Amino acid sequence: MNKLSHKTPTPLIRSGLAAALMLAPFAAAQAYVGPGAGLSLLGALWGVVAAIGAALLFVVLWPIRRMRRRKKEEAANAAAADKTAHHGDSSHEHSSNS
Repeated sequence: MNKLSHKTPTPLIRSGLAAALMLAPFAAAQAYVGPGAGLSLLGALWGVVAAIGAALLFVVLWPIRRMRRRKKEEAANAAAADKTAHHGDSSHEHSSNS
């Protein structure tokens, strides 16, 4: 008999066959899931999805919010500096005209 004609299966094939043999006796579970349990499962799933979505949204929007706040503060500071500069100039002009 030729050695090439008789190969041993690879470890991946062996483990796949072992798993198939272990799971073969189990048929699909014939269980009834009532409307209460189904709605509870869907509610929990939607809660998890909403929580993950909200967390991702906050992580993505945080730098944008920070940038907008910084621009607003810079504009307010610039306006305040401009106002004090003009206010100081006008008071100086009024005192020299009197």
